[in-house]
Amino acid sequence: QVEVSESGGGLVQPGGSLRLSCVTAGFTFDIYPMAWFRRAPGKEREWVSHIDRGGETTYYADSVQGRFTISRDNRRNTLFLQMNSLRPEDTAVYYCARFVGRSPANYGSWGRGTQVTVSS
Repeated sequence: QVEVSESGGGLVQPGGSLRLSCVTAGFTFDIYPMAWFRRAPGKEREWVSHIDRGGETTYYADSVQGRFTISRDNRRNTLFLQMNSLRPEDTAVYYCARFVGRSPANYGSWGRGTQVTVSS
């Protein structure tokens, strides 16, 4: 059974930073690309970033390019998202998942996510 557990969210002021973590279990982590998605209040879930299985190639939505960095530790089956220069529009629940495409419709289930709130 695939399990993901996101953590690291919180309340931060604009311009601040957070580092999200996603601990996984139930599958062979290092053979899958992994992704972060987010769902802002009143909006659809959207793709944020994904990373190849070796951690060498990364992809970002235009809205976070240059501010967010995705990474992974295959020894610890853990995915990370370093978020810098946070903006109020980054406020959302953030989810990790095995990457099967940028459309949220490709995914059958999600973890509980971790809430990120950017506000002064």
